[in-house]
Amino acid sequence: MRRHPELLDEACALRAELATRSAAQIAAILFARHRIRVAQRTINQHLRQRGLQRAALGGQPRAFGRFEASRPNELWIGDVLVGPFVPHPRTNSSRRTYLFVLLDDYSRLIMHARWVADQNTRAGRDVLRAAIQRRGVPERVYFDNGAPYSNAALERTCAVLGIRLIHSRPYRPQGRGKLERLNRFIRERFVSEAEAHGIASFTELNDRFLAWADQVCNTRQHAETGQTPIDRFTSQGPLQPVEPSLLREAFRWSVLRRVTSTASVSLADNRYSVDPSLIGRRVELRFDPEDLTRLDVFWEARPVGVAVPFVIGRHVHHQVPQAQAPTLPPSTGIDYLGMVVAAHEEQLLGQLAYRDLPAGASEVQP
Repeated sequence: MRRHPELLDEACALRAELATRSAAQIAAILFARHRIRVAQRTINQHLRQRGLQRAALGGQPRAFGRFEASRPNELWIGDVLVGPFVPHPRTNSSRRTYLFVLLDDYSRLIMHARWVADQNTRAGRDVLRAAIQRRGVPERVYFDNGAPYSNAALERTCAVLGIRLIHSRPYRPQGRGKLERLNRFIRERFVSEAEAHGIASFTELNDRFLAWADQVCNTRQHAETGQTPIDRFTSQGPLQPVEPSLLREAFRWSVLRRVTSTASVSLADNRYSVDPSLIGRRVELRFDPEDLTRLDVFWEARPVGVAVPFVIGRHVHHQVPQAQAPTLPPSTGIDYLGMVVAAHEEQLLGQLAYRDLPAGASEVQP
């Protein structure tokens, strides 16, 4: 390129302008502009000499190391898996199902999961709450940027419980490989069996999945850890349970309202009276979105009583999707998932029966 050094300068300018441009793309641009072919090897060599490699500029895809949490509940990863169709309870049609699942990064234990008909905020919060009740509070949770996981309600929940909320960056899915492998396992080992047997309802689908998760998925030896997820999760001793009152507070909703001159506030088409001393002030209302009969009032982060309803026209907040109406499943035959459910129920009944024995009842009587 001694005859056309200006082309190499232009190649450098093209790389500096857009770090992701490959040598092949730069060569194509140069040819389109000047009708002169410049070898890719020549371009690459010159770019290296000028310190314009894509890796140096941040334009080359980064190689991410394999991260693994160092203890249980250090990091939970959440995802939504698109699943099979289930008959609609009131029509002759079927509805697509979605599995909300939470995975402990350290142990690969399914913390909780649930099949639902819609990808919404309620589903994500219900699964998170059930997982915390069963397994304790995580230090961090890692979600994508979908609507179920990008909302003020979830941010408040994490803030109250001291959980660090992390969202993956668009087109940067690093750290989610464990969930992708779990999703494949679920499709191959559970969904295929469920579809082969037939799915009568959401209730049946969820009952069978939770039994399968506890009896199969959480008790298999994991190829990477060499342990079963449940053994690895419990290997460092019992975890601290969350205080029930704190959990209730964390999953309440919060809104700000200006108190009117008649000492009232409105929420979801309902009107409530508050203390007259709050007239003109901006107050915070904390409430359970599925029970609008009680609102606690706060001003400057201090409790100042409750909001008394005048007339309740709506008991559930309109932004809360209603639960899928249950249907009675038909009688089941003998199938793989049916056997998993039976084994799961037998184990639970055995545990309950042992716990209910009075002290000393297990001893042999003379």
